[in-house]
Amino acid sequence: MTHIAPAQGLPDILAPGLQVVFCGLNPGVDAAAAGHHFLGRGNRFWPVLHLAGFTPHLVAPQDDASVLGFGLGLTAAVGRPTSRADQVGTDEFAQAAAGLQHKLTLMPPQWIAFLGKAAYAAMTGQRQVDWGEQPERFGGARVWILPNPSGLNRGYSKERLVDAYAELRRALS
Repeated sequence: MTHIAPAQGLPDILAPGLQVVFCGLNPGVDAAAAGHHFLGRGNRFWPVLHLAGFTPHLVAPQDDASVLGFGLGLTAAVGRPTSRADQVGTDEFAQAAAGLQHKLTLMPPQWIAFLGKAAYAAMTGQRQVDWGEQPERFGGARVWILPNPSGLNRGYSKERLVDAYAELRRALS
């Protein structure tokens, strides 16, 4: 197991040979303070990950490093913690692209799953990004775009999130 600590925020949870690295936009303030990914009380990442079939049980945010045992990793596009993801600008995502690509080349996963379109669009300079698998690779990994599991993303119910994440899970088989 390797933890690559960004200048700010949370340490990455990465290892060689992972199936999927889930890439959040940036850490929440509470998650960064506690040192665990997807800690916010409204964040639906952990239940959705389990219900979509990525983990055999519900993982607690405090046990986030245990995802390595399931072939999964965690990182953030931008390390700077904020209260809301919309506090990270397009230019900040674009500036973080080279660093994220470098991480992926050091420990290449099969897939990187961006949680939301904003970071991937800014990092690649694309104006239009569709959900699901993307035609190009990022840092050598295949790319999948998933809806952000934040509780602030009211456009996706928990059920719709599970369906979207389960589609990626099926693509791994």
